[in-house]
Amino acid sequence: MRGLPFEYAVRNLGRSPARLAMSAGGSMLVVLLVIAATSFVSGMQTSLRVSGSPRNAILMGAGSEESVERSEIPMRTATIAAASIDDIERIAGTEAVSAEIHSAIPVRTRAGLVLNTLVRGITPSAFLVHREVRLIDGRLPEVGADEIVIGRLAAQGLGIEALGEQVLLDDRAFTVTGTLLAEGGVVEGEIWMPLSDLMVVNQRDTLSCVVVGLETESMSQVKAFANTRIDLELSTVREDEYFAALAAFFSPIRLMVIATAVLVAAGGVIGGLNTTYAAFASRVREIGTLRTLGYSRFAILRNLIEESVLMASIGGLLAAVAALALLDGLTIQFSMGSFGLSVGPLELALGLASGLLLGIMGAVMPAFRCLRMPVPEALRAAA
Repeated sequence: MRGLPFEYAVRNLGRSPARLAMSAGGSMLVVLLVIAATSFVSGMQTSLRVSGSPRNAILMGAGSEESVERSEIPMRTATIAAASIDDIERIAGTEAVSAEIHSAIPVRTRAGLVLNTLVRGITPSAFLVHREVRLIDGRLPEVGADEIVIGRLAAQGLGIEALGEQVLLDDRAFTVTGTLLAEGGVVEGEIWMPLSDLMVVNQRDTLSCVVVGLETESMSQVKAFANTRIDLELSTVREDEYFAALAAFFSPIRLMVIATAVLVAAGGVIGGLNTTYAAFASRVREIGTLRTLGYSRFAILRNLIEESVLMASIGGLLAAVAALALLDGLTIQFSMGSFGLSVGPLELALGLASGLLLGIMGAVMPAFRCLRMPVPEALRAAA
């Protein structure tokens, strides 16, 4: 069986630059969207997965298990918990107990950009509990000095490029004194400030939660404490389970992103079919001539698919380059804070695979239509 050489498909790419541009451009848009969607899902899942430790317990207000931001517990809870729970980890003689306030506050930069950012009021003990958090630049804020430290992703989202810049919280200027890194966790999308300063900003005298670092993963003592101190009205959850529930809460967003990508990809396939139908319709005589020369339908079909896949591959490679340049590490802001898009090998592979699938599907149906035509009729067709 005679086969058409691969070079024949390559030469045909340059016969119609307009068709090449349209096909490659359509493939590029579809592949770029697939990469963006998978990067969004991967970035969100990674951010929530690496956040939270199985050895940390969160004490929060009863009925507020789904959102720490809505929780309110008495200020004395941290002191009572430190004295009552024997399983608390102690580092250099200090209990790993972090009294915290979590508050979503509109943060305004001097340039006029406003983003709703999670602000966490903390004490120095927070670093004993949240072991993944590191100060990579600058220093910690001083109490009463209107200073903050900012997560790496939050700084990118707000356009803060240097220490010493100021942001406005509740129309009050705060100076950035340091940058936080948290191994890709949600803290990188937060702002941290002294607990007492955030109490003044929020005009509150209660905590959102107390995070307790434990020597083991057992929650028995913490649960016993929460159940016996009914005056504090506490509920407790393991920190990693809290973020797992948060990930489940945001799963509809991920499904919506994936569904949108699928719908647009389907639209791209339909558009590609229209383009390929028009292109192959003008080559009916050429296909008839090839059959007259002895080339089989299968050989011609394979060559047409090769040509279509080449065009789709050009668009896919351009999309991969654009994704690495524009999307990788891009900060996404939403209610839980921030996370970065992650364009890795898996995301690139899925995107390029969708481009190849688009090329194959875009060629098979139009090619079958042309190949079913009898040779005499094909030779009489208009060029």
